[in-house]
Amino acid sequence: MKYYSTKNKKITANFRTAVINGIAEDGGLFMPEEIPQFPAGMMQSLPNQSLHEIGMQVISKFAGYMDQLSLLKIIEQAINFNAPVKTLSESLSILELFHGPTLAFKDFGARFLANAMAHFNKDEDKELIILVATSGDTGSAVASSFYGKEGIKVGLLYPSGMVSQIQEKQLTTMGKNIKAFEIEGTFDDCQRLVKTAFLDPNIKEKFNLSSANSINIARLLPQSLYYFYAYGQVKKNLGIDDVIFTVPSGNFGNLTAGLIAGKMGLPVKKYIAAVNSNTVFTEYLQNGVFKPRPA
Repeated sequence: MKYYSTKNKKITANFRTAVINGIAEDGGLFMPEEIPQFPAGMMQSLPNQSLHEIGMQVISKFAGYMDQLSLLKIIEQAINFNAPVKTLSESLSILELFHGPTLAFKDFGARFLANAMAHFNKDEDKELIILVATSGDTGSAVASSFYGKEGIKVGLLYPSGMVSQIQEKQLTTMGKNIKAFEIEGTFDDCQRLVKTAFLDPNIKEKFNLSSANSINIARLLPQSLYYFYAYGQVKKNLGIDDVIFTVPSGNFGNLTAGLIAGKMGLPVKKYIAAVNSNTVFTEYLQNGVFKPRPA
């Protein structure tokens, strides 16, 4: 499996390079050249599969040359908590994604990414620097996931006064290989600083940089797993095949993971992106014009 830059499809990389680098040299995101398709039989077996079993089937399709034993170890270490579906009525269920160590759905992707990066970087003689822009959940999950990882340091950029008190404490009290930077500005300013660093040739020459935001493909793939797992639980508990996922959405990383699952063959009837009064994305879907505004 090769990964191409969303800015230039001629720029490609293998899974390891896409994970370690985070983004392509031209600033584009790495996306797989093809989305593997699962047969209908795999979907029928989902009610009887664990998260680890689903993880091996899904991620092994994307991980290329990576040996199965190492991949299984990474998945088992990363996802050591459950994602149960709780039935509220015959037509409404809720997928609980707060059973990870920081109580956020991002624990799935961040913990897989941290273990994958540690695996790929273990034989390197150059320290890996992870830069992350966060408004709360991402920073907490990344700080917890990368804490104590050998050969890796993490810099967390968060907007001053725009992070909840408990999440700010999660960000700033880790210590060891985790360092937080309070930025005067918005989340977009933090993201801009991170992307600017990635594209600066002098910084790139001096430091081995990567990202743990959902722009990294190794954040998206593990998040696709709980869509498969949720579908299996609903089918097993309620006998329902027509499933609609409603996803609370900010930058749409979680929703993108669900769309990847759908492209792989998960029979999702519809996705609903639930957004707040910031209507930039809604307007883009309606008229095809992307007009970002200040947060």
